[in-house]
Amino acid sequence: MGPSSAAISAGVPRTFAEIRMPVAAEMERFEQRFRQAMSSKVALLDRVMHYIVQRKGKQMRPLFTLLSARQFGPVNEAGYTAASLIELLHTATLVHDDVVDDSHMRRGFFSINALWKNKIAVLVGDYLLSKGLLLSVEQGQFELLRIVSTAVREMSEGELLQMEKARGLNFSEQVYFDIIRKKTASLIAACCASGAHAGGADPAQVALMHDFGVHAGTAFQIKDDLFDYGAGRDLGKPTGIDIKEGKLTLPLIHALQQVDAKDRRWMVRTVKDHASDNKAVARLVAKVVEAGGIAHARARMYEQRDQALALLRQLPANEARLALEGLLELTVEREK
Repeated sequence: MGPSSAAISAGVPRTFAEIRMPVAAEMERFEQRFRQAMSSKVALLDRVMHYIVQRKGKQMRPLFTLLSARQFGPVNEAGYTAASLIELLHTATLVHDDVVDDSHMRRGFFSINALWKNKIAVLVGDYLLSKGLLLSVEQGQFELLRIVSTAVREMSEGELLQMEKARGLNFSEQVYFDIIRKKTASLIAACCASGAHAGGADPAQVALMHDFGVHAGTAFQIKDDLFDYGAGRDLGKPTGIDIKEGKLTLPLIHALQQVDAKDRRWMVRTVKDHASDNKAVARLVAKVVEAGGIAHARARMYEQRDQALALLRQLPANEARLALEGLLELTVEREK
């Protein structure tokens, strides 16, 4: 448990199964609807869609969406549409990301572009995007479409901003937070806002849930940054994947601001020119730890969690809110 974890309410569920409990039946119905939404009469597309469905993860985003809807009332048709729309567009962005990053693995499975090549992967991503758009239009859910389309725009802007800034490896912490707010937090915010809207929340409550999602999503991304330095259970086994891909994460940004000019030069040189050298990366990771990068990132992560928690607690306490608190805590305490 991290700093201020005592602030988490009594009775908050701790395990993923317990967190899922208030919407367990709704998640089952969502999964059935999502499989139906993924189907296609084109044999090749249907094979790819089946593969995507089979390798799904914990479906955190639909869970955020349905719990946010449940906070304000029973999950209705609009709630299922919101969850399906989010998951379709999220899956589309993952397929496209793997093409952009030339990545052949995702969650331990081969990526779509690894199995069916880039052209098919791009078209599959486009198909998923169009399915999401059509789903919301056919249901007449134009506010849901606006919320989620805004998030997709911000995700694209965040990716491009990161590419632009990463060339010099000298951007500030403020720019980092702008990037991850767009890249990662915007979609979690869309989950919470669209779920709240579908559940009948008023505009002020929808805005509050959006802001909750921004802070929760930011904490989620910082946690991912920490994994690159082995900052789960075993700090002694960093992965260094982000470093090898030339990405500036929060621990590294902070460390670069703390060290002297000489150390800064070799650290930047390692990221730019020696990222494939495991010994050089290990030396860089050790320097980041020594310079307080891990401790600083953890502190900022818990700040984001606490800000999210303060927003959530403005709403009435019920099963859904307690589950959202548990999901928030799981976000920052997860081990992978």
